[in-house]
Order: sequence, then structure tokens, then C-alpha cells
Amino acid sequence: MESRTLLLVLGLHFSLLGNQEARDCGLGFIAKGKQCDDIDECKEWDSTPPCVRTATCYNTQGSFYCQCQPGFRSTTTDYFTPLTGKCKDLNECQETPQVCGNNTICLNTFGSFKCQCQPGFRSTTTVNYTALTGDCKDINGCFDCPCTSEYGKRGEGDCKDINGCFDCPCTSEYGKRGEGDCKDIDECNVTAGICGEEGTCQNQEGSYSCLCLPGYSNYGNKQARCSVLTCDQFKGDETPGQNVPGLAGLLSLMRNSCLALSNSGEAAGGRLTGEVLLENVFTQVDSFLSQGILSNSREVSRLLGAVEDAMKLIAPQLRDNHTTMETDHTEAEIAVRRGQTPPIGTISLANDNARLDTSWETATGNGTYPGFSLAGLVCYKGVERSVNDSFQYLTDTDTDTDTDTDTDTATATASKPNYQISSKVVTAFVSNPATEHLTQPVILTFRHLQVSAESSEMNYTCVFWSEGRVQEEGGAWSSRGCTKVTSNATHTVCSCSHLSSFAVLMALYPVQDTFELRLLTWLGLSVSVVCLLLCILTFWLCRSIQGTRTTIHLHLCVCLFIADLVFLSGISHTRSKGGCGFVAGLLHLFFLGSFSWMLLEGVQLYRMVVLVFNTTIRPLYLYAVGYGLPLTIVIISAITYPDGYGTTQHCWLSLERGFIWSFFGPVCTIIFLNAFIFIITVWRLAQKFSSLNPDLSTLHKIKVFTVTAVAQLCVLGTMWIFGVFQFQEEGTVVMTYLFTILNSLQGALLFIMHCLLNKTVREEYCKLLSCICTPQKKRYSDFSTNNPSSSQFQGSRRTQDTGKLQT
Repeated sequence: MESRTLLLVLGLHFSLLGNQEARDCGLGFIAKGKQCDDIDECKEWDSTPPCVRTATCYNTQGSFYCQCQPGFRSTTTDYFTPLTGKCKDLNECQETPQVCGNNTICLNTFGSFKCQCQPGFRSTTTVNYTALTGDCKDINGCFDCPCTSEYGKRGEGDCKDINGCFDCPCTSEYGKRGEGDCKDIDECNVTAGICGEEGTCQNQEGSYSCLCLPGYSNYGNKQARCSVLTCDQFKGDETPGQNVPGLAGLLSLMRNSCLALSNSGEAAGGRLTGEVLLENVFTQVDSFLSQGILSNSREVSRLLGAVEDAMKLIAPQLRDNHTTMETDHTEAEIAVRRGQTPPIGTISLANDNARLDTSWETATGNGTYPGFSLAGLVCYKGVERSVNDSFQYLTDTDTDTDTDTDTDTATATASKPNYQISSKVVTAFVSNPATEHLTQPVILTFRHLQVSAESSEMNYTCVFWSEGRVQEEGGAWSSRGCTKVTSNATHTVCSCSHLSSFAVLMALYPVQDTFELRLLTWLGLSVSVVCLLLCILTFWLCRSIQGTRTTIHLHLCVCLFIADLVFLSGISHTRSKGGCGFVAGLLHLFFLGSFSWMLLEGVQLYRMVVLVFNTTIRPLYLYAVGYGLPLTIVIISAITYPDGYGTTQHCWLSLERGFIWSFFGPVCTIIFLNAFIFIITVWRLAQKFSSLNPDLSTLHKIKVFTVTAVAQLCVLGTMWIFGVFQFQEEGTVVMTYLFTILNSLQGALLFIMHCLLNKTVREEYCKLLSCICTPQKKRYSDFSTNNPSSSQFQGSRRTQDTGKLQT
């Protein structure tokens, strides 16, 4: 009894150890000795497999997965377990492409399918087959289905075999099959006005065609309605001087094509296809635009109008529903829909620079449907340079400003902005003839030419090209009917209630003159004017420094003095056009004069270094260069472009037609010449300093003169570097302040360099102050009488110093 109990305890003990090892192996494994082996779940089940019979079981390390057999599809993923998915029958007959091929009938079965041939066809193998085991071939209908026409009409007569003749289907041009016969429909009698009021309908077996009267056309589509077609828009302008020679070839090409379509009998040559016409038109446009910038807005209007009319004539003749074409100067995209009923839905046409979004309902319109509807978008790659100054139709209220912008924007809009084109010019057109007031606006998205976000000084405006109120005006940009939907740094979205040629303008608002800026200008220029006046009096009255350089400095200060006075009193008085132009002319003259006198100073320094004797320049030559050269430039500029003097913001030179370069061109030339002269002067000075017997006193004076002249050139030259940006359309607050500060400092700097730092002038100032502040006493005269030798010595010394400085 005790031995049995012991064996039972030992058996229970080893059983517990085995179970402990099995638990340690984990799910999907079984303990064998001290190691765990994988359980093959796919073989463990003798009667019922883990995967259903429509799936195949695959063992993995520690697990397994199921995959559906051919003819079945998983309800979840391709690889699953009985808990995560199952297989259901796959209907192969609904798959694309068809598994049975053409002329067949597909029958689905559980886990498979079978194919049968349609009536009129016979299997090459068995009645039921698959795509791998058989095929269908046409039965000779002359034996099984006698026919008399290729449209499937039954009856006696000659037989012509067609695919599936046994079924004898009727086409849409034939009546319903009744007792085996297909009868032709006479569309001319069934549908009233099928060809339009001015078209003649001719019935044909299984079809019909429309013949249009002269002056009407169906654009080559014989089953479309005849509509009025006029060709007068392609006539050249018969008014003398109003014709655009570069467009003559384009207009002649389109007029001949139009006359051929309208059956007028006046067309020269045969009729071209729509694709050939489209290519020829853009070849002509490229040839015209390759000549450069269009000379005036009238040429722009003629070009835009001619291209739009040509596209409306060509588009219905195109074979494809969607056509694109790109050349060196243009890019076009055209969509066409044809049918007995007007199309519906959205239209989206786009290229790299613009996008048009509208609807087919808008493109068709509410008038008589001609059997087609079209929409197109043409982008011009260089026309924006020709229309960058045609803004006379825009008013101060035409610019689009967002309601959520800062208050600075509201301040900026109080002044008239400057405009410039910020996108490519595009033409949007549709077949709807009434596009002046659309019931649904079209959406145009433009890509900016430059990446720039809106700010208090700039915003974007949606505009269209409005032809002139009279023929001579040409045309200009207008914002009527167009609003800005949204805008960012790269794109602007516009909504327009009419169609034409469109673009996006950048409205640049001038920097507002704040109280701080006005105060700085008045104080700075007042100090400058006072310092320049002191310089003029010094150079004029101080005899000890008289000479050629003093004469040059005197007239340099006179030019700057007059220019600063005019600038201070009249730069912002733009109300009077004539007065503003006069102020701009004076500024042009005297600022150029100041640079001319600086050029003369450089020439004089060079002569002092190179020439030992006779270094003075005759006053007549000085006045001829100092005043004659600027006056000549101003006279030529005024004769060439008188409207260039005075702008809407400042009484200064206009930016139009590059007129500003009548000032900056001479200024840049003088700066470069002076820089070259100063380099040569410094080089010659260095040679003289290194010579064996240099005149150190004279050389040091010339060195000081050169340093002050270079500093003077740097001050005036730097000021006008900022002046370039100050008077540009995109001028900023920073450039305005820098220009004002430098303009205010130039008088003070000239006074410091040429007066206060000059020892002789300081002595003269001290003598003047002593005479004013100290009363004359007799002892001075006595002292001078008792010391004649000392007085004579001092006088002779002063005379020598004066002689050296006169040059």
C-alpha cells in the first residue's frame, strides 16, 4: 500500500513538472524535453482544418495564416486567421477587363466561372469554356441570318455578313425592331428645326445632314444646327493710320477661313481643318510678338480681339474634345462638347500661369443651342510688358483691400497708388455670345510674376482689358466687374462677372509723409541751407583763399543751396502740373550742376598734381562745364519728353519711358570719371612723395584737398544711391529716412570740410569775431606804428601763404 502511494506521488510530481515546462513554451509551441518545438496547426486537425475549405492554411513559426483559394476573395486582408476574416465567392464576371472577352456571356459559379458565346457566335471548343480553354468566332450570317443591309434589316435580297447578325440590332437612326425589321427614321420630319431656321435637312439611310445657307454655318459638323456666321470682325481697319500691319496676315487667314465656312463663295483657297488653322494662327501671333514690345494700347486691343475671335471660330472645327497648344509666346487650352442637348458640369482649364474655372451652363448661355459648346484659355508670355502703363481707367477706389488688414492699409489707400502688372495676360472665352453680364461669375487664378505678399504698402487687384471708349484710345485696364477672392504671396484668385482678357495688378502705395519725417526734413534741410549760405559767404568774401578751387566750391554750394531751397518748398506740391514740372526741372538742373562742379574739382586736383605751373582754369571754361552741361541735358530732356517732369507723388522726374535716367545716367558717369581721376591723382601723389626732393608742404596740402574731395563725392553719391530707391514705386520707409538724413547733412559736411577744417578760414573767422566783439583801440595803431619791421614780416608771410593756397 505504501509503495502504491509513493508511485502515485512521484507520477503527480513529474506531471506537474511537464505542465510547467509546457506553460513556459508559450502559445503555438510544445515542450519536448527542455526545448520548445513549433506546432504545425495546419496538420494538427485531422477532421476539421483551421481554415475553411475555401482557403489554404500556411504554417508559420508559432502561428499560422489562411489565404483564399482562386475564385474566392477575403472579406478583410489577403492573409488572415479564422478569427479575423473569411472567404467569399468572387464574381469574376464583374471584374474589369472582362474575363471572357468580346462577344461572350459570362456565367458566375461558386469559386469559378464559365463563358458562353453570344448569339451569332460559336465557341471554338465546348459550349461552356474559360478564357484559357476557348474563344468565340463569328458565324457566317448568310446561312443562319439572311440580311439585306449592314444595319441589320431582315428580308430578302443580297446578304452581307456582320458580327452578330443573328441578333439584328437596329442603330439609333432606325426605328424599333418589329417582327424582325429595322426601319429608317426620317429625322428631318420627326424633329422640327433640326438644322435650324436657315438650314436645309437632307435625310439619308440611317442618318441625315444639314446644308446651311450663305452666311450660316455648322462649322463642318453636318448634323449640327446652322447658326449665323459673320466675318466682318476679321476685316482690317480701313481708317488711315489705324491698321496694325503685323496682324494683316492673321486677319487675312481667318477671314478666308470664315468665308469658306459661311458658304459665301468669296473665300480664297480651300478650307483648312481646325488643327491646321490653330497652328497657323499661333504661328502668325508668334511672328507678331517676336518683334518686341507693342508700341501702343491700340495694337494690344487689336491683338487680343483678333486672337479671341479666331479661337471662337476655330474651336468648333477641332476634332478632339480637348486641345492644347504651346508656342514661344503663347499657350492655349480649348475644351469642346458636341451633342443634341447642351452639356452640363464644371470646366477647368489651366496652364503654368493661370487657371479658369467655370461651368458648361455658363459656356452655353441661354440662347439657341448650336449643337456645340466651348471654352478656352489663352496665355500670352510677354504682352504684360506692353500694357504696364495703361492704367488711366483705374480710379483710387478700384483697388481691392481686405477688410481684415491693418489700419496702415486704410491709411495707404488714402493716396493714389502706382500700378504694375503682376501676372501674365490671359484671354478667357466661351461659345456664349452674351458674356457682358454672366449669371454665374467665372473664377480665374493667376500666378504672380514675383513672390510677394500683400502689405500696408502693396496689394493685388484683379483687372480686365477694356477697349477704348473711342477707337483712337486703344484700351486700358479696368477693374469693373472683377473682384479679388483671395491672395497670397504666389497666387491671386479673381471672380469676374464677364469675359475678356485679364491680369492681376500690383497696387503700390507711396510711403506716407509722417509728422516725424516732415519734421526731420524741415530741420535737416534748414540746417543744410544755413551751412551752405555760410559756405557761399565765406568763399565769396574771404580774399585769402581765393583761387580756382574756391571758385569751384562756391558754385557747388550755390547749386546745392538753390536745389535744397526748391526741394524744401516745392517737392510735394503736385496739384499744379505746370508748377510741379517747373520745380522738377529746377531740381534736375541744379542737382546735375552740383555733380558737374564736383567733376571740375577732380580735374583741378589732377592738374595740381601733374602740372607744376599754370594750374588754374579759365572761369569761362568752368561755367561752360558747371552750368552749360546740365542746362543742355535738361533742355534735351524737356524737348524729348516734356511730360516726364512731375509725377503724381513728387515734383521730380517720371519713371515712365526710363526718363529718370536723364538724371541718373549723367550722375553715374560723373561718379565713375571722378573715381578714375582720384585713383590717378593718388597714384601720382605717391610717386611724388617717394621722389628725392619732394615739396612736402605742397604735397600735404594736395593730399588734404584730395581726401576732402573724395569724402564730398562719397556723401553726395551715397545720397543719390538711396535717392534711386526713394523715388521708385517700391520705395520703402527706410530708404526715405536715409535719403532725407543724407540730404540734410550734405550742407553741414561741406561747411565742416571746407571751412572749419581750413586753418586760413578759421583765422579769418577769428579776426571777424574779434572785430565784432572787441572795440577798436588806439593802442593797436600805436603798436603797429612802433613795430614796422614786424608788421612787414607778417604781411609778407601772409602773402606767401595766400599765394600757395590760391591754386
